Amino acid sequence: MHKIFVIFCLLVLSLGPITASAQELNATVEINTQKIQGTNKSVFENLKKVMLEFINDRQWTQQHYKASERIKCAFTLIINKYDDTTGHFECDGYVQSLRPVYGASYTSTTWNVHDKKFNFDFKEFDQLNFNIDQLDNNLTALLAYYCYLIIGIDMDTMSPMGGTEVLQQAMTVANNAQSLQAPGWKALEDVTNRFGIINDYVSEAMKPFRQLQYDYHRKGLDQMADDPATAREAVSAAIKQLNLAYLNKPLSYLPRLFAEYKRDELVGIYKGQGTSKDKQPVYDILVKINPSQLKYWKDLLN
Repeated sequence: MHKIFVIFCLLVLSLGPITASAQELNATVEINTQKIQGTNKSVFENLKKVMLEFINDRQWTQQHYKASERIKCAFTLIINKYDDTTGHFECDGYVQSLRPVYGASYTSTTWNVHDKKFNFDFKEFDQLNFNIDQLDNNLTALLAYYCYLIIGIDMDTMSPMGGTEVLQQAMTVANNAQSLQAPGWKALEDVTNRFGIINDYVSEAMKPFRQLQYDYHRKGLDQMADDPATAREAVSAAIKQLNLAYLNKPLSYLPRLFAEYKRDELVGIYKGQGTSKDKQPVYDILVKINPSQLKYWKDLLN
């Protein structure tokens, strides 16, 4: 018996340390139940628990992420209606992801969307199982879609078109979710729904938008601490890519959404910095793409 133990120890030592690939996401989940009265709250507590486990404990790609590299993201559900008999939820979902900026304590928003049809069925003791080829649960489809989207976008910010493979997984989820007959997935119904967003993101016409992700974040924000003037020039060049994406596909939701969740950051980059000549083209593009934010874009020129 002693010999067997010694052989086992030698075998373990010869194999070296055993390491596991870290998961990609570091998510928080918040469940707002203020609109729901007189219901056993334990179902909501379990929903939060299984969502956290599904998002954070799963390895979504073949990439190795250190714990410090995991992508910070947040899923917030505001429950509008809940049927405790059927377990049907009707929610507003808010999904956000963040990316650290090198050389700074600042984090930049890389995705922020309000999903008005985040509806699904869930009962208190349900567990979430996921098979991308056989989707049978809208909650797992929703979570997987946004996980792949968040990771793919983050990869695009790190290397040109770096998230292609992962974004295709989000597209696969959107395609396979058509069979669920749940709102928000229907192809060609609405450019702002989940199918519309990912279908645009991976389209040939929107390649400038994907190039923008890298140029804006790696060439722009990540260089801001070392050389602010050059970094601002890179951001200005990236905004021209945003304009090209808009011209290629004027009805796409993506350029407008990007301008919206980057609004305060963009104003901060330009306000009080650079010349009017440098800032005017950026202002003109942003006003054209998202005129609803005009009062903020005016600050950019100051």
